[in-house]
Amino acid sequence: MPIKKVGVVGFTGVMGAGIVQLCAQSGYAVVGFSRSPERMKKAMATIEKHLSRLVEKEKIAADERQAVLARIATADTMTALGDCDLVIESAVENMELKKSIFAEMDAVCRPDAILATNTSSLSIIDLAMATRRPNQVLGLHFFNPAPLMPLLEVVRTIATSDETLAAGKAFGESLGKTIIVARDAPGYIVNTLLIPYLLNAIRMLDRGQAAREDIDTAIKAGLNYPMGPLQVADYIGLDALLFIANIMYEESKEPQYAAPPLLKKMVTAGWLGRKSGKGFYEYR
Repeated sequence: MPIKKVGVVGFTGVMGAGIVQLCAQSGYAVVGFSRSPERMKKAMATIEKHLSRLVEKEKIAADERQAVLARIATADTMTALGDCDLVIESAVENMELKKSIFAEMDAVCRPDAILATNTSSLSIIDLAMATRRPNQVLGLHFFNPAPLMPLLEVVRTIATSDETLAAGKAFGESLGKTIIVARDAPGYIVNTLLIPYLLNAIRMLDRGQAAREDIDTAIKAGLNYPMGPLQVADYIGLDALLFIANIMYEESKEPQYAAPPLLKKMVTAGWLGRKSGKGFYEYR
């Protein structure tokens, strides 16, 4: 079944709004769902601002901006997703909340519709089993900002059918993404590699092995990475990093995913990185 219309649940968040914009820019009719009209207005204002910047930078024409916006509809009732071919859930990382969303999507969406999640860490088979169509559920893990980052992790559960996987990959390719296929295991591919790397940098700092600037400079100058690990942690958000690490540790019990005490203390203190103004560095 060709995908022509896409629904996004939780589109008022940063990732959800980015996915809505990306899909609309790629020619899809999109329905963004949220139960908060006020947050929907803010999300649409953000999308309009991002598109206006693209016009200013001459990345897109002014009439293309209008065409993209015309392909986006918003809804505060989930029944509006009933005629979508694909619905992507992008709510906050809370398993029980996501399960309830998947059960509701299952009830209102067409029997042949594909249901996907943008979770970066939670078990997708758990979400799939909240529906009557686990074979039509998969992960589509976008990276922030979704319109710009080239990678899409397509995550297959033990129940995902070959047809659903093929449709997910084809959809990602139509968005211009580089596609990788991952098994439904803690962290998939990127976070399985990234999280221990970030946690080890924090451990190194905590035990006084090196100063924060030297740790980041070592990686930037030694491996030619654009950002050092402590800078990346601040960018992601230390609360988000702790949340993901805890989920991966709980499921795998591997020590490499155990959060360092320094990370826990910084989150407790509200030092969350860029978004709070202070993390391993200060931001003004």
